[in-house]
Amino acid sequence: MVDLAVPGLSALKRLCSVTLFLSQLYVLSGRAGSLMTTEHSKQQFVSTKGVTSPSTNTPYTRATETTEIPSYVSKCPSNGLCSKLPPDCMTCKTNFSCVYGKPATFDCKIKPQIHCVDQGNNEVENFTINMTCQFCWQLEPTDYVCTNSTSCMTVSCPRQRYNATCTVHDHIHCLGNRVFPKMLYCNWTGGYKWSTALALRSSIAIQS
Repeated sequence: MVDLAVPGLSALKRLCSVTLFLSQLYVLSGRAGSLMTTEHSKQQFVSTKGVTSPSTNTPYTRATETTEIPSYVSKCPSNGLCSKLPPDCMTCKTNFSCVYGKPATFDCKIKPQIHCVDQGNNEVENFTINMTCQFCWQLEPTDYVCTNSTSCMTVSCPRQRYNATCTVHDHIHCLGNRVFPKMLYCNWTGGYKWSTALALRSSIAIQS
């Protein structure tokens, strides 16, 4: 009876060993599978990290916000009457029906970063101005300033002319270019202004 129990006990031990081995193998295979799954997921994440969805994450270039203040702003007082602003502060539509030399009305709009009001003290962007229908070069000489030429000299009649560049005063409204060329009389002779030289010549003539 004892001899039969010993082989049975040995068989039971072998069975337990095989069962333990199989259970360890199962645990190890499960861990390896989870590791492989995790590693595969990481690879998929890395490979798809640079891919951009065209529907939600489409890359775009944000418009650069400029903080630069235009040069004309310094000429435009804030919260004043729009119709009293200098021409540099507004853009106006051409009135094709205006008659030269006659008063005319023009539709205008203020430029960006300018704030002005109408007669009712309401802030507006569109307004009208009244001005004489004429080009800038047709203005009175008192409405613009021109460059001088000290190298232009004349002592003969008629007086010579020179090419000058003229600029309209800031508060004057007119049509066309506000800077224009113009032929002006030479105003210098022998280092003196023409008017001074003429006065000196007249004085010498009287004395003689």
